Amino acid sequence: MSLTETKSTNVLIAEDDDDDFFIFSVAISEISFAVILRRAEDGEILMKMLQEQIPDILFLDMLMPCREGKQCLLDIRSDRRYDSLPIIVYTSLEDLDTIEYCYRQGSNLFTVKPNSIEDLKEALHRILSIDWKKTMYFPPKSEFIIGRRIPKGWLGN
Repeated sequence: MSLTETKSTNVLIAEDDDDDFFIFSVAISEISFAVILRRAEDGEILMKMLQEQIPDILFLDMLMPCREGKQCLLDIRSDRRYDSLPIIVYTSLEDLDTIEYCYRQGSNLFTVKPNSIEDLKEALHRILSIDWKKTMYFPPKSEFIIGRRIPKGWLGN
């Protein structure tokens, strides 16, 4: 069953910023996917929520209080319980060091918070169209970044 069929997708977003969460939730409500959206306001809450229930997809901000996103990514990927959890980095950071870290530490995709709700909806549609239950998708570097131009130097250019 793909995520576009009638079964709801359980999405957890780790996002401390109320405005960013509001925009994300509006975009989710306006796309053609059935989504149950939950929020972790910081890295510590995220880790507790993951112990209670593993979502279908995790959107992970890098800049959070209590435990930053990089540490959360490292902790999640070092725990076998979360081997099949797709992690989509959703952040305002777009520097090569952060992108490279996320790629090397096992995030599945990387998206910079878009400038418009339409761009966010397009990115969400692309992400939710992947059949994560069928296959764990680890793209090549050229497909790792969603919704933005590829930064100079990312592909060795």
